[in-house]
Amino acid sequence: MQDYFYMAVYHTPALLQESVDGLNIHPDGVYVDVTFGGGGHSREILARLGPKGRLYAFDQDVQAYANRIDDNRFVFVRSNFRFLKNFLRYYGEEQIDGVLADLGVSSHHFDDPERGFSFRFPGDLDMRMNQSAQKNAAQILNEYSEEQLARVFFLYGELKNANKIASSIVKYRNESDIARVDDFVKLLEPYTYKDREKKILAQAFQALRIEVNNEMEALAEMFTQSLAALKNGGRLSVISYHSLEDRLVKNFFRSGNLEGNVEKDFFGNVITPFQLINRKVIIPSEEEQKNNPRSRSAKLRIAEKTVTEQKK
Repeated sequence: MQDYFYMAVYHTPALLQESVDGLNIHPDGVYVDVTFGGGGHSREILARLGPKGRLYAFDQDVQAYANRIDDNRFVFVRSNFRFLKNFLRYYGEEQIDGVLADLGVSSHHFDDPERGFSFRFPGDLDMRMNQSAQKNAAQILNEYSEEQLARVFFLYGELKNANKIASSIVKYRNESDIARVDDFVKLLEPYTYKDREKKILAQAFQALRIEVNNEMEALAEMFTQSLAALKNGGRLSVISYHSLEDRLVKNFFRSGNLEGNVEKDFFGNVITPFQLINRKVIIPSEEEQKNNPRSRSAKLRIAEKTVTEQKK
C-alpha cells in the first residue's frame, strides 16, 4: 500500500488501461517502458505478463529509481531512452514485442519547487530531468545568444513574441543574472495577458524545458531505434501532451520517418512500416480528466510494425 501511495503522489499515469491495452501484450513477450516515472504503466504491464515475460524500464531521473519494482521479470535502466538500442544489446535482446512511451513531465517534477519545472513555485531555474547533466535552464537564459533564445521560444514554445522575449532576456541579464523562477516570470510579464497568462507562461517554460533536456532529439532517436528493435507485429503505444510531440508521433506512424515524408509504390499505395491501430486519437474520458486534470492534454496513438526493418 505504501509503494502504491508513493507512486500515485509521484505521478498519476494518464490513459493507463488504454495505453497498455494498445500493446496487445503476449504473456511471454519482451516489452519496454521508456518513461518509467512512478511506475504506473510498468506495473500494469507486469500484471499482464507471464513468468517468462520481461519488462525493461528507462528513466534518467535518479528520483524515479526509488519507484523501481521488485520483480525478477523487471529491469530498471537509469538512462535516457535515446540509448534504447545500446541497452537492449547490452541485455541481449535482439527484438522486442512492444514499447510504451508516456511523454512529457511527471507530476512529481511539476510539484517539486526545487526542480524548477513550474512557474507556480519560487526556486532555482533548473529543469534538468537528469540532475547530473551540465546544462540547466538558468545557463541557457544567461548564455544563449538572442538569436538562439528566439529560436527556442518560437520552435518549442510556439510563442509569437519569441523575438521580443529573447531581446528582453538579453537586456535583463546585462544588469543581473537570471537564476530564479521569479526572475523569468517577471521577465515574461509584458508578454502575458490576463486571459492567457497561464498558457503563455506554460509555453515559455515548456520551451526552456525541452531545450534543457534535448527532448525532441531524444524522442526522434528513440522512435528510430524502436522501429528497428520491434518484431513484426510489435507495437508502439505513445501518449503525447503537446503539439510538437504529437506532430512527431503522427509523422512517424504515418510514414516511418520523422519528417513525415510519405513514399508510394508504383500503384500509389503508401509505403509505411506501420499499421495504425487507432486512426482517431484516443483521449481521456471526462471522468479521468476530472479525477486527473493533468491528463486533459493527453493523446494516445498506437501503431503496429508490419514489415521487417534492417538492423542498424
